[in-house]
Amino acid sequence: MDFYVVLDDVLALLRHRGRVTYRALKVQFHLDDEQLEALREELEYAHASSIQADDRGFEWTGETANIPVITPSQSAQAESQSGVELAQPMQEASLPGEPHTLDAERRQLTLMFCDLVGSTSLSGELDPEDLREVVRAYQAACTEVIQRYDGHIAQLLGDGLLVYFGYPQAHEDDAQRAVRTGLGIIEAIGTLNTGLEHTTTTKGIKMAVRLGIHTGLVVVGGMGGEERQEQLALGETPNIAARIQGLAEPDTLIVSETNYRLIQGYFDCEVLGEHDLKGVSQPIVVYRILQESGAQSRLDAVGPRGLTPLVGRESEVNLLVDRWDQATTGMGQVVLLNGEPGLGKSRLVQTLKDHMATEDHTRLECRSSPYYTNTAFYPIIDVLQRTIPFQAGDTPEMRLEKLEQYLRHYRLSMEESVSLFATLLSQHQLTGARHAARRRRSPAKRRRRGAEKGFWKSYPLGLPTTFYYLPVPALA
Repeated sequence: MDFYVVLDDVLALLRHRGRVTYRALKVQFHLDDEQLEALREELEYAHASSIQADDRGFEWTGETANIPVITPSQSAQAESQSGVELAQPMQEASLPGEPHTLDAERRQLTLMFCDLVGSTSLSGELDPEDLREVVRAYQAACTEVIQRYDGHIAQLLGDGLLVYFGYPQAHEDDAQRAVRTGLGIIEAIGTLNTGLEHTTTTKGIKMAVRLGIHTGLVVVGGMGGEERQEQLALGETPNIAARIQGLAEPDTLIVSETNYRLIQGYFDCEVLGEHDLKGVSQPIVVYRILQESGAQSRLDAVGPRGLTPLVGRESEVNLLVDRWDQATTGMGQVVLLNGEPGLGKSRLVQTLKDHMATEDHTRLECRSSPYYTNTAFYPIIDVLQRTIPFQAGDTPEMRLEKLEQYLRHYRLSMEESVSLFATLLSQHQLTGARHAARRRRSPAKRRRRGAEKGFWKSYPLGLPTTFYYLPVPALA
């Protein structure tokens, strides 16, 4: 695509959303570092009065009427007249990530309401300029988490957010994404409070949020006049979600019984009983989300309730058991299960795990995740995080001690290995000043240093990726 077509699309996106990160632009438009830098230079030079750039992304500061929205015919015409091409954006000639039409449609939607607690009292405690910076930091922290799970911010009104999961882009796990977003926002606000404590003008300020989630049928489409159009969901579902949010205590997340049935097993929940909601004819049972349960798949989630018998897979099960028996005799085995979605691959693996349960063994289970598509090492990071007993309330000192205790099993140099593994686990604060010089190494140098030391090894499989493994102490 022509560079200036991408430029116009980015301007339209900024005018519509207000703030966009560099990473989001690279993903949406398939830009490399050089193309992104050229885009940034052009925006800072030609549109300095309307756009501000920082180390994370762009923010629109100009009038909303200055930049025309590029139509499909205009984009196609501009592209045909140029010989300079960039990678095609995912949704060409429309606002990226936004619906293509204002026509209303009927669909099931998960809605989340998020409200900043005590915003009125904050306005009395802070100077208006300081209050604006605090609210902007709150909005930025929430937006980052929402985008991570592919949520859509329908309304961003000061201290409140209305977020859709399942529109404009639907996922099979939208209810889970909404709950993970809510827990992530609570964690992000806690981190933000720590930063506010170190700022003179906001010292003593502590923010908290209330969140409510409900899933149901809505009609969603364009609402408003010619000057302002919003994609709004109408029906009983938004009203119930808003009422549920009002029941939440500060820094808690509450979901309806409908939503609970969609996430059951993936999260630890506390039932709060029936509640009469204003404007709702029937009482609704609500649940408080405590934390993730640790279930890695739908089979883990339904495990406590039991699985139906596995039928018609005797030969495949026998093959897996035979390969396991050979592995126990010292003959290493590799088995690749390949098949269409829903064919039963995960169930076959679960059957093998049940067969192995009574035997002495160590199992490392790596899984990819749709929430971490930009983190190549996520499966390895996930294994380490589940192996090293980090807890949510651990201080940096406690995490450092646990990491060092884990690494001592391999008789590795603490001076080298702690810094490398802390970087891999995004725990840079663990290593303190004594490893500062090693943290300043580039990622490529750290990976090369890790390979030289034998901290991890890689074996090319002839695939577009590489399999990485780490030895783990035998489990008791």
